Amino acid sequence: MTAAPYRLARVRPLDSVAGPLPEQFFVRNDAADFASPAGAVWTVVDSPFPSSPANQNSTARAGWSPGAAVNEDRFTLLAPCAPANVFGMAHNTGAPGRALPPQAFHKAASSAVGPGDAIKLGRGAGYVDPEAELAVVVGKPARNLTLETARDAVLGFTIGNDVTDRDAQKSDELWLSAKSPDTFTPLGPWIVAGLKDRGVPISIVHNGTELSSASSDDLGWGVDEILVYLSSFMTLQPGDVILTGAPGECRRINPGDTVACRIGGIGELANPVEEGE
Repeated sequence: MTAAPYRLARVRPLDSVAGPLPEQFFVRNDAADFASPAGAVWTVVDSPFPSSPANQNSTARAGWSPGAAVNEDRFTLLAPCAPANVFGMAHNTGAPGRALPPQAFHKAASSAVGPGDAIKLGRGAGYVDPEAELAVVVGKPARNLTLETARDAVLGFTIGNDVTDRDAQKSDELWLSAKSPDTFTPLGPWIVAGLKDRGVPISIVHNGTELSSASSDDLGWGVDEILVYLSSFMTLQPGDVILTGAPGECRRINPGDTVACRIGGIGELANPVEEGE
């Protein structure tokens, strides 16, 4: 029997204690209705990435030890994990992508930010698009996966915004300068474990206007196939994030805008857009 979906989040207490590193804790919520009263009360849990140093709970203290109940008004949501690697899939925005071999690109882990964090467009930024994408969160080391074993490596799914500088993309064949600027990978607001990822609606709300939506079924290469491809030449690490592709409509963003990525069964990831350095 498949377990019911549940949420995992990485959070920072509002009364965070100063230390050499900012505090962070993982919390879990099993409420079926995210908007219900039960959906606002989380339980502190051990890290779901026990072998990842960047994804460990801070030292437990009063009210923030495993098993403690915390209301969501007591913390700020962070990106749901601190990835060692962020991958994206090229030409995977629709069925025509299957006519080409699967191909991935790498985004700097330092580009990851959380819900509500600003997407900062530098003075040299060109035409910048957001891309709403279903994102796979890897739960354990994985190498040479097969279609039968691919799901063993998946902890759950979150929302990824694959922010892309289109002008830089034209001049940089590796897409590094187009995809990896600081703040260009918002993630969140949480991980949903057990999400059924077929037929999931994906859309963007730009300055309050919802753009044309699409579905996870519109992707050329599916989740299992992507995991098999990536793990065929490298070991995926706990906390790694894989952006599966952007099948929906996008629209240029500018400082002063707001952009929210919506995915059915997960929720909404909203970020303001600001001018950066």
